[in-house]
Amino acid sequence: MRRIAHMSNEHIEALTIAGHDSDGSAGMPADLHAFYARGVYGMGLLTAAVAGNSQGIFAQQLMPLDFIQKQFDVLNDDFKIKAVKTGMLANKDIINVVAKNLEHYQMQNIVLDPVIITKHGATLLADDAYQAFLKKLVPLATIITPNFFEAQKLTGLELKNESEIKQGAKMLQKMGAKNVLIKGSHHNDKQTEVKDYLLLEDGSDEWLIKPYFKTDRVNGTGDTLSAVIAAELAKGNDVKTAVKIAKDFTYEALSHPINVGAKYGPINHLAAQEEMKQ
Repeated sequence: MRRIAHMSNEHIEALTIAGHDSDGSAGMPADLHAFYARGVYGMGLLTAAVAGNSQGIFAQQLMPLDFIQKQFDVLNDDFKIKAVKTGMLANKDIINVVAKNLEHYQMQNIVLDPVIITKHGATLLADDAYQAFLKKLVPLATIITPNFFEAQKLTGLELKNESEIKQGAKMLQKMGAKNVLIKGSHHNDKQTEVKDYLLLEDGSDEWLIKPYFKTDRVNGTGDTLSAVIAAELAKGNDVKTAVKIAKDFTYEALSHPINVGAKYGPINHLAAQEEMKQ
């Protein structure tokens, strides 16, 4: 009987702190798909659960604070977590307990995905939660990855040109984030490309450009991008390399749509995994 060659039992571990989307397209499921696809063992610290499908969200349940705290305690007691990605943090109290534990356990390689405004411009956080996000979480971020509307909200700028986008990224650094990735706008069907702007801690910067791919299979795009960044940081890659891999992976997942659900379906992590092997 032929023996199968096994990989090393030692596995790099990363954590997502997020909500669970029951349809598997976004939130914690998308993060864990991305971790797995990049060869990292992923674990999930649950902040909320959402009852939804491809047509909408119909109910949500926030986790009790003592349950969130217990998850932090037991995970840090047992695992060697090399990177953390945050997602849905629904209110001020949850943000405070997450920030407290990130500091207490000296967790590293923190990828802050500011789930405050949807890709369509809908606000998700109340004002007191938003202020807690700014004061408690942004200064802990190894990198912050706002979408276009979130970057507008965070900076107060319209971001109508490259100069303003660069200015906005510098503002986010002054708020405490070491590195900044402002994701480009992609709500105009006539655009031909999507331009993300990366500002690194050392002051160097770069525009990351991909063709615009028109599809309604976009759920989990932002989650996946930030989760791949976290996975690559966990593996020891620098921020610039991690972001470039994440950008390529997310584009492959987006540009190979799969027919799951009736409306706004998920992106294709399996296709991205296969394409990135080449």
